[in-house]
Amino acid sequence: MRAAPRLPRAPFRGGREQETPGTGWAFFRAWIRDPRRVSAIAPSSQSLAAAMTAAIAPTCAPVIELGPGTGVFTDALLERGVPEHRLALVELGDEFLDALRLRYPRATLVRHDASRLGSLQFFDGELAGAVVSGLPLLSMTPARVRRVLQDAFLRLRPGGAFYQFTYGFRCPVPQRLLERLGLKATRVGIALRNLPPAAVYRIERR
Repeated sequence: MRAAPRLPRAPFRGGREQETPGTGWAFFRAWIRDPRRVSAIAPSSQSLAAAMTAAIAPTCAPVIELGPGTGVFTDALLERGVPEHRLALVELGDEFLDALRLRYPRATLVRHDASRLGSLQFFDGELAGAVVSGLPLLSMTPARVRRVLQDAFLRLRPGGAFYQFTYGFRCPVPQRLLERLGLKATRVGIALRNLPPAAVYRIERR
């Protein structure tokens, strides 16, 4: 069976902001439908994608991405050398699913709420080395944020890390919740050329 045709990807330059045609419109439709779910005024930039994936190497595979949206972080993961078939993409927004399916036919794509992963398994139960999150944690209830982190770390091997960006001035996961879950957060990057500027945090076990 022939693989689905691949849509062209914008060249990844780590700073210059380029979009694959159509991604901006998909993002706008998603924002109009549910602003709280999207919780951003523009798609994530390639400079933010570079900051989010800077510490991820092929040895981190498999990698789980929560809320890939337009695929800018997915492209960055591929540029970092993570094999496409070692990526699991968890996306709830119908606006993005068809494009993701066409662009990444060898990745595992699941339409699901990332805060309700439950018993879902990826890679025949093999634990991931990294989770990359495009989720708007600041617009989620504390209970949903807790479920996202709990489910993510059940799927992360020892030494694995959860990468999250935020537009705020501090980690989007409250310190109290981090302590309750036995986690710690470290700011590892900043993307000033993103709209708006964003910071990247690595969350890992204590």
